Amino acid sequence: MTDTYRRILLASRPHGLVDGANLTVDDTAAVPEPADGQALVKVQHLSIDPTIRTWMDDAPGYLPPIGIGEVVRSGGIGEVVASRSDALPVGTTVFGMLGWQEYALADGAEGAMTVVPPGIEPAVVLGVLGVTGMTAYFGLKDIGQPRPGDTVVVSGAAGATGSVVGQLARIEGAGTVVGIAGSDDKCTWLVDELGFDHAVNYRTEDVAARIRATCPDGIDVYFDNVGGDILDACLANLAMRARVVLCGAISQYNEDRPVGPRNYLQLIIKRARMEGFLILDYLDRFPAAQLEMAGWVMEGRIHHREHVVEGLDRAGEALNLLFSGGNTGKVVVTV
Repeated sequence: MTDTYRRILLASRPHGLVDGANLTVDDTAAVPEPADGQALVKVQHLSIDPTIRTWMDDAPGYLPPIGIGEVVRSGGIGEVVASRSDALPVGTTVFGMLGWQEYALADGAEGAMTVVPPGIEPAVVLGVLGVTGMTAYFGLKDIGQPRPGDTVVVSGAAGATGSVVGQLARIEGAGTVVGIAGSDDKCTWLVDELGFDHAVNYRTEDVAARIRATCPDGIDVYFDNVGGDILDACLANLAMRARVVLCGAISQYNEDRPVGPRNYLQLIIKRARMEGFLILDYLDRFPAAQLEMAGWVMEGRIHHREHVVEGLDRAGEALNLLFSGGNTGKVVVTV
């Protein structure tokens, strides 16, 4: 084991995309020794999620902002290489908030870390069976409450969460599933491999017109990952008593002054409901949902794709992919 390790610190708060001035690569810290009840984890893979960008802002949120000079917060998978915890013996693979660094101290207390069973691919743990997959599962089933025959529309549909939402909608018996994505290749993937009925390229097509054409009876469930103009286009075409799931607003995370919806009055006209949620509220239900999702993956009913970026130093670049549309599926950094 080396005496020092690399970690990426937040140097300044971004305005727009993250750039080199916002991050510092520090390789001077000594590898920590675990105290009683702790384990030392060698970080192997990082989960790159849009919420990391929101944690970089000095603004109220469901978790405190990342402090200047602190390790960038993120989920990750690693192997226990030293331990003073009976719950986390050496050789155990764990998932938890490990951060953008090569080594992290993990608390052996119940709930602090999730032990990963042998034989499961890290990318699957971080994606379909991880936070993004669970976000799709509970957001659609609990908040969207799809019914057989419903028309379901998903924005950010080629991302880690959106791609799973569309497939879950099909499993739930949706009559029509429409995905909104940012390239022809992504749209082809959604239809040909994931089973979406239609896909809309928001960069080259009139989203409002295509939504009207593909959803002639209106949208019963809209799963929103992007906010902005696409949210407005979908609000304008809601069916009676529609459910709008507010999962994220990736189009607004880099804006100093985020723009809210203009067409919200449609919620009144259509007696519709728009509701946000946080996946942290569902942690106690993860095991049962993960078991069900794993079964669907094994049966081939849920497909997944990972966009792997090699190297801890490229974590900032990997995060920006989520906002430039440069990824398809789950973004993972191999440390």
